[in-house]
Amino acid sequence: MPAHPTTTTQVAGSAVAAAPAFAPLRALSASLLQLAALARAAPPEAMLLQALEMMRSTLVDFDTAWWGEVSASQGDAPPRNWLHGSIGLAKNFAAEWNALAMADVFAQQSMDQLGVVVRESADDLPALPGMAIPPDIDAFCRRHGLYHCMATTVAMPRSGLMFFVSLYRGPSRPNFTDQEAALFGEFVPHLLGHWQHRLEQLQTAPAGNSPWDSYALADGAGQLLFVGLRVGRALQAAYPDWSGTALPAALIGALPAKLPGSLVLGRACRLRLEACGPLLAISIPAPHNSKPPLAPRELSAATLYAHGQSYKDIAATLGLTPATVRTYLRSAYAQLGVRNKVELVAALRRQ
Repeated sequence: MPAHPTTTTQVAGSAVAAAPAFAPLRALSASLLQLAALARAAPPEAMLLQALEMMRSTLVDFDTAWWGEVSASQGDAPPRNWLHGSIGLAKNFAAEWNALAMADVFAQQSMDQLGVVVRESADDLPALPGMAIPPDIDAFCRRHGLYHCMATTVAMPRSGLMFFVSLYRGPSRPNFTDQEAALFGEFVPHLLGHWQHRLEQLQTAPAGNSPWDSYALADGAGQLLFVGLRVGRALQAAYPDWSGTALPAALIGALPAKLPGSLVLGRACRLRLEACGPLLAISIPAPHNSKPPLAPRELSAATLYAHGQSYKDIAATLGLTPATVRTYLRSAYAQLGVRNKVELVAALRRQ
């Protein structure tokens, strides 16, 4: 017997050495299993951070990372980061980016290609015609060590926002490889699926059935875990200097002593505040005669299907059986009045 036996696989009765190409697949499989366990055990306020730290140690190495919720530009309104988490970046990173967002072509490419991994390296830019970096973006990247960049952005159903993860390496490190991009692209949808599932579990506590764009969740210190676009815009209108990520200090000071309770924001917006375990659930009450067209799990399954995932992939991401996924999709098709995937994609964009 050799000192270092080779792993074998039986094919038609013969022993065949396992190909080295299976190593990344095994690493991805192990990482997704760890992610599923972490999603069940980690406190919600630490889940995304712990998941990306785990990904760094097992799947794709990086120096710094940024993730969170973002809206694309609409009319004169520039792209905006509404809340974020980061590893190894300055506290004012998001505020700086918000001021430069209109000039960030790389971020725009990611938001324009949902579910696609985009990469950029400072090594390549001089050779690309018409790709000169604006001076303020160049200074921003140099200041924060953003030399090699890899990102993906995916839709967050009915929140009005998108979820993104960006990874960075400094100039002394290699660029992200095709294999790393593929692994990263497979990992992030699973991460978002688990995160949405945790949010659904929390939202079914006292917060009720508010649409996702009218809902937010914060920890005891006021740090936001999730914010929907409608809540974000209401906070921005009432507190023009608010930069996201944490609730405005003035709002925290005005919270009612007992929950559940309510708070008038500005002149016309009323927020409902409820305890959600150790967390604070914030919602803008929906009119009594309004009803979301799809339940959260139906919408999650429909969105993943519209992005090209199979029944089996969706089942693995959401922790369901393929049969349950089919049931959710049939219900989604019926409620949205669509007949095929093309019509489904169009209907989801209107949600």
